[in-house]
Amino acid sequence: MIRKVVLGMSGGVDSSVSAVLLKKEGFEVTGVTFQIWDWRVTEDMATCCSLVSAETAKRVCEELGIRHKILDLRDAFADKVIEDFYSEYSRGYTPNPCVRCNRFIKFDFLLREADRLGAEYIATGHYARIEAMNNRYILKKGVDFRKDQSYFLYVMTQKQLGHTIFPLGSLTKDRIRKLAREMGLPAAERPESQEICFIPEDNYPLFLKNLIPEKIIPGVIIDKKGKRLGTHKGICLYTVGQRKGLGIAAPKPLYVINIDAETNTIVVGEKEDAYGSDLIADDVNWVAIDGLNSTIRLKARIRYAMKETEATIEPLSDKMVKVRFDEPQWAITPGQSVVFYDGDVVVGGGIINRNY
Repeated sequence: MIRKVVLGMSGGVDSSVSAVLLKKEGFEVTGVTFQIWDWRVTEDMATCCSLVSAETAKRVCEELGIRHKILDLRDAFADKVIEDFYSEYSRGYTPNPCVRCNRFIKFDFLLREADRLGAEYIATGHYARIEAMNNRYILKKGVDFRKDQSYFLYVMTQKQLGHTIFPLGSLTKDRIRKLAREMGLPAAERPESQEICFIPEDNYPLFLKNLIPEKIIPGVIIDKKGKRLGTHKGICLYTVGQRKGLGIAAPKPLYVINIDAETNTIVVGEKEDAYGSDLIADDVNWVAIDGLNSTIRLKARIRYAMKETEATIEPLSDKMVKVRFDEPQWAITPGQSVVFYDGDVVVGGGIINRNY
């Protein structure tokens, strides 16, 4: 019996090599590209939702002799990701749209397409690994720790993990590039996609100004004691830990340490004021365990580019935990994700609600 797999195809080197590896393993591969944003906005840019990406993905599939489909998910993406993106910024939070997309769009719609085509598996070019252990599917870091993407995947369910293949999880990026060149793939030398795929040049302030101009309301910048120091251009345009763009002359550099949406106020302080040791996370998803009934010691990471740090995680409810780090962390940011690790195993993660 032929094994079928539906592969998320962005047109980049990672998904292109994934297609070749899956085909070599004997899978009947169908490449699926999502249209999640208006291609006119990104038609000349190497993003995973651009027209050039879709055309490259189609060309790769044609050369490999596999089917290619484009799914129009603009409405679903706008509802689940874009609306959350601007509403979170409007309340002083800094969301992570990649996590949101993985949770509500990417794996959900790939599985739907797999069901429609009679495919048992779906696949993506993420740098992560999945293993079956003790009647549970375990999510692990990719072997290439420089490219590891497990941080973005903690939202996956057991059903999704059980039907997902990550062909690149045990390979390094350098090896992927080399394989792509040897295979003569069109994406071999294609640059990395930008951080937020639907925002040209990663200019999120301009994106928000165009999308929700009515929410961009100037307000007051104050210090920790409440002294007025200046005026901000709208809380949507700032994030905790930000230094540039404050427009304040001061003896020492100042950083955003709090954003109060109710009063439309930004609080700034010196660098040491932006460190914190505690946070509350909600909407927690447990991956390696069924749930948390007692306090546990794990390592935790509060943003993708950071290393995880020793922490104590205390359950407050089924979906909420308190996290206390052994060492203060830089710019704990509401709206971002905190992800818990035991070695290279993702134990779970949640959305940072508030810190104190």
